[in-house]
Parts: sequence; structure tokens; C-alpha cells
Amino acid sequence: MRITPKTPEVRVPRLVGLMAGDARETARARGLLLNAPDRPDFHRVVVDYVVRQYPQPGAEVPRDSMVYVWFDFTDGEGGGGVREPRVPRPPAGGPRRELDQPGDPCAVGGLSSP
Repeated sequence: MRITPKTPEVRVPRLVGLMAGDARETARARGLLLNAPDRPDFHRVVVDYVVRQYPQPGAEVPRDSMVYVWFDFTDGEGGGGVREPRVPRPPAGGPRRELDQPGDPCAVGGLSSP
């Protein structure tokens, strides 16, 4: 843990991708307070990952400022969602139709060899 010198302004660290416990420690080490509007039990959250923060990383803010973090995506925001299994399956075709089928090379187009 690194404690920054007592300056009036501090840079907001990147908290996105950190687990809740690590985000709290990182913010505290920089002299910042952390709040999670989507988690009333934030003080007990440990292993959830931060997906969004405000202010953005690198912003200069006064020491003891509040940094807000979120652990869930809101509607229409990020998050890839579940991608598999894909039902219904996509139609067959495309490059597979163009491939030659194994078999007698002389039997192409219904012609036979002499």
C-alpha cells in the first residue's frame, strides 16, 4: 500500500476491473473516499468487480473527494451477456457449400471416366 503525500489535489486511480476490496484500499491509499450507489452493503462486498467509476481515472480532485463505483451494468450499457448456446443455430451454407465433397474425383458433375 502506497500513501500519497498530503497535497490538496490527487489523481483518481483506475478502479475498473478491481475487486471491491482492492478498489477500497486503492482509493484509501490515494486519500479518496469510495461509494457504490448500486450496493447499499458496499462495506461488506469483497469479490465483485468494479465495472464503472466516476470521476474517470486521471482526473484531479481535492483530497477526501468521493469516487463512485458501480458493480453492475445498467440497461444498454456494456456487458456482453450470455452468448452461448446460440438457439436457433445459424443456417448452414456460406463457405461450407463451396467445399468439394470427398469421393471419386472423376465423378464430378455426373460424368464418369472412360
